[in-house]
Amino acid sequence: MPALSLNTLSLAAPNVVRPRFDPARLGVGIVHLGIGAFHRAHQAVYTDDAIASARGDWGICGVSLRSPGVRDQMAPQDGLYTSVERSPEGIRRRIVGSVREVLFLGDARERIRKHLAAPTTHIVTLTVTEKGYCHHPASGQLNLSHPDIVHDLAAPEAPVTVVGLLAAALHDRFVSHGAPLTIVCCDNLPDNGALVHGLVHTYAERLRPALAAWIGDHAAFPSTMVDRIVPATTAADVAENDAAIALADAAPVVHEPFIQWVIEDDFASPRPRWEAGGAQFVADVAPFEAMKLRLLNATHSAFAYLGFLAGYEYIYQVAAQTDFVAYMRRFMEREATPTLTVPADVDVAGYREALVKRYRNPALPHRTQQIAMDGSQKLPQRILGTVRDNLARRRAIDCAALAVAAWMRYVSGEDEQHRPIKVSDPMAPQFAAIASAHRGDASQLATSLLALRPIFGDDLPADPRFTAPVTRALAQLLTDGAARTVAALVRNP
Repeated sequence: MPALSLNTLSLAAPNVVRPRFDPARLGVGIVHLGIGAFHRAHQAVYTDDAIASARGDWGICGVSLRSPGVRDQMAPQDGLYTSVERSPEGIRRRIVGSVREVLFLGDARERIRKHLAAPTTHIVTLTVTEKGYCHHPASGQLNLSHPDIVHDLAAPEAPVTVVGLLAAALHDRFVSHGAPLTIVCCDNLPDNGALVHGLVHTYAERLRPALAAWIGDHAAFPSTMVDRIVPATTAADVAENDAAIALADAAPVVHEPFIQWVIEDDFASPRPRWEAGGAQFVADVAPFEAMKLRLLNATHSAFAYLGFLAGYEYIYQVAAQTDFVAYMRRFMEREATPTLTVPADVDVAGYREALVKRYRNPALPHRTQQIAMDGSQKLPQRILGTVRDNLARRRAIDCAALAVAAWMRYVSGEDEQHRPIKVSDPMAPQFAAIASAHRGDASQLATSLLALRPIFGDDLPADPRFTAPVTRALAQLLTDGAARTVAALVRNP
């Protein structure tokens, strides 16, 4: 079977949608840092639609920061790949042509630097996950003691962090042509544009105060909200796609039909016509962002920890359990929704029910353990903000407390059958040490984990209205298991 490439694109099966433009003639106008599956299932698809609608040199140079794997898959294919949309109604496939180059920072630093500095590059987008910003999740401040930030401050010409790369790119533009740049964060962080601006500004001030001042006038950091469920692609997915498109594609991405991108309308430079693919440009992203973080992301994480502990490998299996769905609805309706300022044209009740349906999609096997990764970076944004708002207004936090307790039970590193859990998290060594010292003791385990200030801050560990229900829920999880604990909660009015 021939491999997918510009030369073989015309050989794709007739039912596969192909780019509505000539990818070979497309110049690079966007650099994307962190070219994983989500970017290819989301922003690259929007950009594909924008180019088809309004043309323009909006090709993407995708940069892999930590591993050459994606580069090795996509470069031989000229950046082409298949977007595979799965739902109970069937499968739709399209070949995306917006990614024009894929590079690995480890061996293409100078080429990446030239792309970032080029006046023809107008936008940098980012999907590097929460942990990629080297910040304190509880405070949103740059972690100046992070080893990679320490490295970059000492060697600013060879940065390894996203913050260092952005600052270096802005400096190159500052001292050469002065063209502005818009940096678009697409990770699940509250007020993500302002947060990244703050991190880059703090870093730049440490190195070059004049650069920090220039950034304020020549760079924009619009906030965004992104949404699409994109599970990890499996070997079976690749084989099935190869047969369907009649070409060998090493880099397909599988996703649900639903897609959403809300972007603050604040650009310092030209941009693609992303609205052609349905992107929304608004004055204030915060209400949309809060809905997604506190309804979708929070319940996704809760399902991941509780579902994994209960023995379920995939989210759709968790969403098939009556008690777990009742817990999800209760969490969203009673605890999360009261903290939201819902946009006037949004049906929040319909949004909640749509989430239940999305989670139940059996055509999209999203692993609970994949979602459970990096909880130390996710809890502050997804769950603890809701907790703080409800405590301030003396509202219930029972569902959120159970989600936090389930995370504690998970990161203790042993499941309900006493099998080891592979905990993937930047703070995993600290969790392992705490679990080793207090395994089976809910009170001591909870107290020690709550003492991790980068996650819980100074306020929550000192508030018994939070610590008490979390400790009780953890004790119940250790004694009764996740399924029985969830059932007991939803049966208690």
